Amino acid sequence: MNHNQPVYTDNDPQSELVTLNLGPTHPATHGVFQNVLQLDGERIVSGVSTIGYIHRAFEKIAEHRPFYQITPLTDRLNYCSSPINNMGWHMTVEKLLNIQMPKRVDYLRVIIMELARISDHIICNTIIAQDTGATTTFLYLFQFREHIYEIYEEICGARLTTNVGRIGGFERDFNDIAFAKINKFLKEFPVALKEFESLLNRNRIFIDRTAGVAKVTPEQALSYSWSGPLLRATGVDYDVRVSEPYASYGDFDFEIPVGTNGDIYDRYLVRNEEMWQSVRLIEQAMEKLKKEPAGIFHADVPEFYLPAKEEVYNNMEALIYHFKIVMGEIDAPKAEVYHAVEGGNGELGFYLINDGGRTPYRLHFRRPSFINYQMFAPMSEGMLLSDAIINMSSMNIIAGELDA
Repeated sequence: MNHNQPVYTDNDPQSELVTLNLGPTHPATHGVFQNVLQLDGERIVSGVSTIGYIHRAFEKIAEHRPFYQITPLTDRLNYCSSPINNMGWHMTVEKLLNIQMPKRVDYLRVIIMELARISDHIICNTIIAQDTGATTTFLYLFQFREHIYEIYEEICGARLTTNVGRIGGFERDFNDIAFAKINKFLKEFPVALKEFESLLNRNRIFIDRTAGVAKVTPEQALSYSWSGPLLRATGVDYDVRVSEPYASYGDFDFEIPVGTNGDIYDRYLVRNEEMWQSVRLIEQAMEKLKKEPAGIFHADVPEFYLPAKEEVYNNMEALIYHFKIVMGEIDAPKAEVYHAVEGGNGELGFYLINDGGRTPYRLHFRRPSFINYQMFAPMSEGMLLSDAIINMSSMNIIAGELDA
């Protein structure tokens, strides 16, 4: 990265370099990862990033599991927005099986995925504020993440690692309480987000700490295969929801926020605007649901969609089907598919090779945090240590996405 500060080397008699292990247990790192930094005073001369502290071999485990038993693994990638991971995996299998989804299911998926995006961005932007000393904004906006979790809980019974939905749709329809909670959120969250922005957007201390810091050009971002808010902050308007629409996103009217400088401040602004766009998408989805037949929450694919629990408990044929589906005893096509969704941190992709057996022949997760993180050490050269911490916050690196 370009910087105007002098950089010394180990051979320079004017400097005494210090090695600092920033992580994996350093209190300033947001996750289980490490950067071995060479410091000249408080300025970073060079660094090496290391990962692997939370490696769980998910891709290899998934290659030994039937499709349905892989969903809980996806929860533990970016656990700040688990439903997006779940939906992405289900849509990958549906692409393999050539399942056509009812519009109502797509709209329900949009609602829960955009709630997850808001939850993810709340975490990132409040932590950026916290790392610049703005604890009030962190505590104030973070409560709405809890409100989103209450909506998850009403829909599927879980909160963080949701395991929500099924191949072919949802296990149950959203009930009246869930819709009431969504409407309450749509009414209250915009007020809080506006107040959050009024506290930070023109805050002189916040701007001084973030504007012009860790600037990245579009060329640099693309050369590292960046995606998501980090890429869009540099001015590149790439969004999977628009470039490769899925879940009927093509039916919606929304904008792709982009920045101009590619710095921490622009990343913050892009994520804030994306939360406004997510609210807009959820409102549209709620309206579209009114025009769709009620009670439809899955596609008509009995050979792959799990029967209702009441039937499984009381009907032998339903029990047999449940067993066959879960254990992968129903043939799936031999094919090679890739499906991507717009995750909280960028393009979340699933590359699946199926040979017709019970389990995937090969499965690879394209984890955006893993790809985005490669640039952290080069970005940090010449940067003050305190700025590198805020830069880490703005990248929103989730350790579960580093190590599959």
